Amino acid sequence: MEYRIEKDTMGEVQVPADKYWGAQTQRSLENFKIGGKMPSEIIYAFAILKKAAALTNLQLGVLDKERAEIICTVCDEILKEKLEGNFPLVVYQTGSGTQSNMNVNEVIANRGNEIAGKRLLHPNDHVNKSQSSNDTFPTAMHIAACRLLNLKLIPALDRMVETMNRLEIDNTNVIKTGRTHLQDAVPITLGQEISGWKSMLVHSREMVDVSMNGMKELALGGTAVGTGLNAHKDFGKISAEKISELTGIDFVSAENKFHSLSSKDAIVFSHGALKALAADMMKIANDVRWMASGPRCGLGEIFIPSNEPGSSIMPGKVNPTQCEAVTMVSVRVMGNDTVMGIAASQGNFELNVFMPVMISSYLESVNLLGEAIESFNENCLKGIKPNYEKLEENSRKSLMLVTALNPYIGYEKAAMVAKHAHTMDISLADAGIQLGFFSEEQYNQWVKPEKMI
Repeated sequence: MEYRIEKDTMGEVQVPADKYWGAQTQRSLENFKIGGKMPSEIIYAFAILKKAAALTNLQLGVLDKERAEIICTVCDEILKEKLEGNFPLVVYQTGSGTQSNMNVNEVIANRGNEIAGKRLLHPNDHVNKSQSSNDTFPTAMHIAACRLLNLKLIPALDRMVETMNRLEIDNTNVIKTGRTHLQDAVPITLGQEISGWKSMLVHSREMVDVSMNGMKELALGGTAVGTGLNAHKDFGKISAEKISELTGIDFVSAENKFHSLSSKDAIVFSHGALKALAADMMKIANDVRWMASGPRCGLGEIFIPSNEPGSSIMPGKVNPTQCEAVTMVSVRVMGNDTVMGIAASQGNFELNVFMPVMISSYLESVNLLGEAIESFNENCLKGIKPNYEKLEENSRKSLMLVTALNPYIGYEKAAMVAKHAHTMDISLADAGIQLGFFSEEQYNQWVKPEKMI
C-alpha cells in the first residue's frame, strides 16, 4: 500500500494515499479498534451540517465564496455516496465524537483541495469554521435521527396501519372468543381485536411524531461549551434555517446551548417512543403467533403465510418466523433504551461524552423497527386469514358466554352454571337446564354471541 504524509499538531502521520482523510482520522483509526463503524446516517448528517455551516459563514461574510462552494460540492458528493470508504472510524471512540467530526472535516478539505487544484481548504480553519465537535456532533445526532424516522420508520408504520385497516373491515362480523389472563372471556369480533392493534400503531406513530419536537432543536452555534465562542451571534439561527432547507424538516436553533451540549434528554425521550412502539409490536406479534398456533393442537384461529420450512427434522412443520423476528427486534430496542438512559445520565458539567454510543443505539433501533415492521407487514400480516370453523367452534363452547345470563338469573347462579358445565363437560344450556335455572328456549333467547359484541 502506498502512503502519503499528513501533519497535525502532534506531528507527522502516514495515511493511505488513496484516502482523503488526514492525520487526526488516522490516529483515531490506529488507537480505537473497538466495535463497528460510525453509522452512515451520522456521516450524511455531518455533510448536511457542514454544507449549511459553509453557506451560513458565506452569508455572514466570514468565509469567501470559492471556499464555501467547494465545501458544498464535496458535501454533495458525500450525500450522493461518492466518497464511501473514507469514513472508517468506530462508534467507541472519544465520547464527544470529535474524531468523526474531524474525519468529515479532513475528507472535505482534502477532496476540496483536489477539486480546486490547490491547497485552499483547512479542515479546522474553514470546514470547521464557527463550529466545535461539541456542538456539531449533537446537531448531527438530531439531524440523523429525524431524517431516519421520516425516511424509514414512519412510512413503514403507515403501510402497516393501512393493512390493519383492511383486515379490520374484512373481519367486522367474524365473531371469536375474547381472552383475558390467557383465559376465555366474552365474545368480540376479529375485526375489533385487530382494531386494537391498529390503534396501538396509530398512537405509537403520534408519540414518535411528538418526540421529534425536542430533536428539532439544534446545538449548532454553542461551539465548545455553549457560549458560542468564535462563532457569529447569528450563526446558530441561520445554520438551523439552512439545515431546514436542505432536509425539509423544521429545525430551529436551541435557545439554551448549555442545555443542548450537556443534556441528551430530547433523544432519550424520543427513544422512549421507540420503546413504546417495540412493546406494542411485541404484543401484536405474540397475539398473531398464539392465534395461529397449531395447526391442530393449538388455538388455530387464524392462518398465516407459510413462508419457509420450519424444522430441519420435522417434515411439514411451519413456524411463525416473522413474529419471532419482530419479538427479537423488540427486545433489542428495549435493551437499547437502557443504554440511552444510562448514557444520557452521564452529562458532566458542560458536555455529555457518551454521544456516539447513544446515536448508534438510537439509529439501530429505528432501522430495526422500520425493517421489522416492513417485513412483518409484507410477509405475515397481509396474508392473515381467519379460520372460520375454529373461530365458530371456540366461540360456541366458551364458558364465558354465561356472562349474558347475569341479568336474568344473577351472577352467583350463572357461576354455578359455568362450573357445572365445566365439571360435567356439557354445554352451558344443558348445565342450566339440569340445575333448573332456565329452559332451552330461554337460553337461546338470552345467549346470543352476536349481541354480546
